[in-house]
Amino acid sequence: MGPEKKFEILAFPCNQFGNQEPGTNEEIQQFVSEVYRVHFPVFAKVDVIGETAHEAWKFLSSSFGVTPNWNFWKYLVDEDGLVVNAWGPKTPVEDIFHEIKEAVGRIGFQKPQNMRRRTEL
Repeated sequence: MGPEKKFEILAFPCNQFGNQEPGTNEEIQQFVSEVYRVHFPVFAKVDVIGETAHEAWKFLSSSFGVTPNWNFWKYLVDEDGLVVNAWGPKTPVEDIFHEIKEAVGRIGFQKPQNMRRRTEL
């Protein structure tokens, strides 16, 4: 993508769905480092739904009008902080790669007037 293009994956472990993330933050970090060898930020465990939801997740859910109902939700946020799209856990990353690539390609360029914006920060 080149050094002038910026794309970042952010992971937020959560234990609200089926208690599938019972480990401590340290155990989660060790697991994703050793098993998946991730090279992106994996934050401390947070709630993503309800009154105790992390502010980032409240923003994502309200911006797109969809509240996660299971693990592995994916949100695409542009460089202006606008939620461009969201996908549930059944959508593989491979199926959305083209949209991510298009969004990264638009960084630094004038956005088309007819591009739909979901919300602003």
